[in-house]
Amino acid sequence: MPYTKRRRLVTSAVAVALGATALAACGSSDDDSDAQSGPVSLTYWTWTPGMDKVVDLWNKGPGKKEQITVTVKKQASGDTLVTKILTAHKAGKAPDLVQAEYQALPTLVSNDALADISGEVGDEQSRFAEGVWQQTTLGTDAVYAVPQDIGPMMFYYREDLFKKYDLKVPATWDEFAETARKLKKAAPDKDLTTFSANDSGLFAGLAQQAGAQWWTTEGQKWKVGIDDEATRKVAEFWGGLVKEGAIDNQPMYTPAWNKALNTGEQIAWVSAVWAPGTLSTAAPDTKGKWAMAPLPQWSDSENRTGSWGGSSTGVTTDSKHKDAAAKFAAWLNTDRDALNALAKEGGIYPAATSAQLSGAFTNPPEYFSNQPDFYTRAADIAKTTAPSAWGPNVNVAYTTFKDAFAAAAKNKSDFTAALTTMQDETVADLKKQGFEVAP
Repeated sequence: MPYTKRRRLVTSAVAVALGATALAACGSSDDDSDAQSGPVSLTYWTWTPGMDKVVDLWNKGPGKKEQITVTVKKQASGDTLVTKILTAHKAGKAPDLVQAEYQALPTLVSNDALADISGEVGDEQSRFAEGVWQQTTLGTDAVYAVPQDIGPMMFYYREDLFKKYDLKVPATWDEFAETARKLKKAAPDKDLTTFSANDSGLFAGLAQQAGAQWWTTEGQKWKVGIDDEATRKVAEFWGGLVKEGAIDNQPMYTPAWNKALNTGEQIAWVSAVWAPGTLSTAAPDTKGKWAMAPLPQWSDSENRTGSWGGSSTGVTTDSKHKDAAAKFAAWLNTDRDALNALAKEGGIYPAATSAQLSGAFTNPPEYFSNQPDFYTRAADIAKTTAPSAWGPNVNVAYTTFKDAFAAAAKNKSDFTAALTTMQDETVADLKKQGFEVAP
């Protein structure tokens, strides 16, 4: 049954409980039953480095036994891949399997590009943290992908400079603000960190930790809550620090930012589990001087983190071999050898909890050799990942964020006004696409 954007949305009890997006999208028919008499050949679109080497393990092992061969087709990531998948799907020629970022899943599902594979992989749920698995269900009883890698957020800081300036690792965001002010008073030429308007994913993760629900459903309509109370709290907090000059307001991933980290002009970074790789390139001279801690909380009683990055493996509705494709997707993201290979070849942090303390994650990253318990702490933090709520036009929200917040950060103006712009543009785009939107 084809999906149209004006088809009614169905809000399940699960969606209400989790505050997550719920969609009623028809998957492909289940008559593909892989009771074929001959071998099956599958195509997998992915951007992960070294994925061909990982897939070779399947083709030479379980795949050979099952007579299921997978061919990797390297693709660009982000919106480019989503657009390519949708274009191929409209022609009925999408690949069997696709790598998809979690925030892209609602877009693919709303266009009926991903199949419900709950019957094939539903038993794998216990292998993942609840907040991670929820991102692939969109709050429904369906399962649209198997989690592959995640990006639980953490707090990174220069251990030596915190000691030099008598700073304590902040447990709450109020303490974070006081730490920024104390450092600025002691060393006016230094900043605790920067607010970067380049990174919509970072801001989304911070809002997620605060309890934000950017896209939900109300009855049979989409409801956009980008300017909800939780997100406004986050915007006001960071906007206030920028306005008073307690932190820097420059974008990240620039030569200037790299220099600030490498020379100690900035002594902390709110990031995710993949930060060691970035720091080793951006600040090579500070190896062994950083430490990682949980993200500051909004209150002493809370213990949760947001996500910045991560992707999943989905089976498309165009696949003629749904069972075989789902079998490979489950193996890729739960098998120990596959996950170790993914970590080694692709540098990913696995979503499967069983892999977060084994193989490549037995020892700390080389850059953090001074913190032997790095991955033990990371695994504990990952368990606290808050549920998220994505919608079908995340790309529009992210683009608007970069434009509106870049201007606000540069001018040290009202961040909540930028948030309103982000909300209005996202709602307008949903309506333009033909979705029904609740006020």
